[in-house]
Amino acid sequence: MRTERLPVQVACRVLGVSQSGFYAWRSRPPSARSIRHAWLTDIICQIHHQSRGTYGARRVHAELRLGHQITVGHNAVAMLMRRAGIAGLSGSRRPRRRPRPVDTPVDLVDRNFARSKPDQLWVTDITEHPTREARVILCCRFGRVQPPGRGLIDRQHGHLEFGDLRVGYDNLRTANPTRGL
Repeated sequence: MRTERLPVQVACRVLGVSQSGFYAWRSRPPSARSIRHAWLTDIICQIHHQSRGTYGARRVHAELRLGHQITVGHNAVAMLMRRAGIAGLSGSRRPRRRPRPVDTPVDLVDRNFARSKPDQLWVTDITEHPTREARVILCCRFGRVQPPGRGLIDRQHGHLEFGDLRVGYDNLRTANPTRGL
């Protein structure tokens, strides 16, 4: 209020406080909480500086509790760090591993899907659907001339084997071609 040269009466009326309350606040000594917060803020800034600015609220809290044996809550540390304008680094400095590029399979049909007779070109897909009882593996066949067919390979353990594929193939051959998927 002094910097803006406002009279105390006007400022108190605008803020909705009494003049006697303002003068009592001005002459009152700092509370125990504000003293503790100022002390904790100094320690938090030291810990943050010693960590080269990397520690966030969780690590600073752990350092206060374990390293300095100061009982303080996590949210209080986060609040004091926020008020002091300090924050830890987020994420990791380690480079993320990128998966190696997978070689694209050879295009055996050269993107030419037109066929004159049935069973010259099949496109298949095998999908695993986990259920409560067992894994169900769905093998779908999409023929260019014939309607699509489907088959279930009932295999509960291990990997698909040729016999399982043969069962799926036989199911595809006997599937109703008019129903589709």
